Amino acid sequence: MTQPTPPTGTGPLGRREARLAWGLLFPTIFSVSMVVVLPLLSIFWISFKPIGLADLRAPTPVVREALRGRPEAAGDAATLQYRLRNSSQDKPILGVTLTDTIPEGLTLGEIDPRCALEGPSLFCDFGDLDGGQREEIEIPVTVEQAYFDNGVDVDDSPPEITGRSENVLTNLDFTLENFARVFRGDDFLTVLWATVFYTVFGTIGALVTGLFAAMLLNKAFRGQGFLRGLYLFPYVAPVIAVAFTWVTLFDPFSGSANALLVQMGVIDQPINFFGQRPLALIMVTVFEVWRYFPLSFLFILARMQSIDTDMYEAADMDGASPFQQFWFLSLPQLMGILSVLFLLRFIWTFNKFDDIFLLTGGNAGTRTLTVNVYEQAFAVSNIGAGAAVAVVIFCVLLVFSIFFLKYVSREEGL
Repeated sequence: MTQPTPPTGTGPLGRREARLAWGLLFPTIFSVSMVVVLPLLSIFWISFKPIGLADLRAPTPVVREALRGRPEAAGDAATLQYRLRNSSQDKPILGVTLTDTIPEGLTLGEIDPRCALEGPSLFCDFGDLDGGQREEIEIPVTVEQAYFDNGVDVDDSPPEITGRSENVLTNLDFTLENFARVFRGDDFLTVLWATVFYTVFGTIGALVTGLFAAMLLNKAFRGQGFLRGLYLFPYVAPVIAVAFTWVTLFDPFSGSANALLVQMGVIDQPINFFGQRPLALIMVTVFEVWRYFPLSFLFILARMQSIDTDMYEAADMDGASPFQQFWFLSLPQLMGILSVLFLLRFIWTFNKFDDIFLLTGGNAGTRTLTVNVYEQAFAVSNIGAGAAVAVVIFCVLLVFSIFFLKYVSREEGL
């Protein structure tokens, strides 16, 4: 009786191959994980910290050394000056000390009580420096001929300064104030509504426009290649160039669009398309559709050209109309790629920042969550609140992706 053949990959050789495969993939998996996970963890960490833009750099003691009096000959008197300050205006620095080597040819007079001289080495203990505190030490010196003969200066040997300070990034002080500030704001619902409107209609608009463009170019005709290249222009053109063009085109004073509408009698006076509510939000959404429909167009066209034409010929023989052929034949074949494109475009549009910022700067009701991240972090200088908004964006996209992949994509057979 013959023994059944074990399934492929379950024997010793299969397990050895699996270990080898994982070993070869581990460097790539580790590198990608570090690139993705570490920034994500840092954003979560900062979102619970009471940190501003000025707190990114830990407080440090700053010292400036100078020889006052401009000595020109041996025997001249001068003053050795040390000016010390705390770089932070509110964080203290503990155990601040200063060590400096006195150049040969300088004889020190009465020394500050906080300092001690051992040979050419000067050591000063300033204790703790409060936020914004400044200290100054002036030591009278007598300049000897050796100072001029050596051709040295006090700046040639800068003093060494030490001190301990608490870094808000690494301590264990956490707070929920950043999230409270985000949700407590009166305009949070307005920002959320603008984000949802911009994302949903921008995503659907790009998909629908890309679908119609793909249907138009799915048939061979003269000039088809040129028209395909023309369709790709919005996507491949530099965003700053096309955004500036749109702003100039729809400018209420010198824009061609307003001048044409007024001459045609459509409007009585120029319209500030990017400066008034709710038109500004509609315009940035239209810009999103125009700029990113070529990506959907490429994917949909590639899928449409891979559909077997036999069933369309059979439908023609059965008397099916073009709409019926599209609805019952083409659309079911395209639902898979449309679902993937919807998920990707939704995530990308939800995270979009540069288009809105270049067009309106987030004004006139176009401030989305991503623009809010920028304003909180840099305009208001509250890094913690900006990180909290970024965490909210991540959580919203995570919930949406899980829901989409669990329910919608399952219905489409993905």
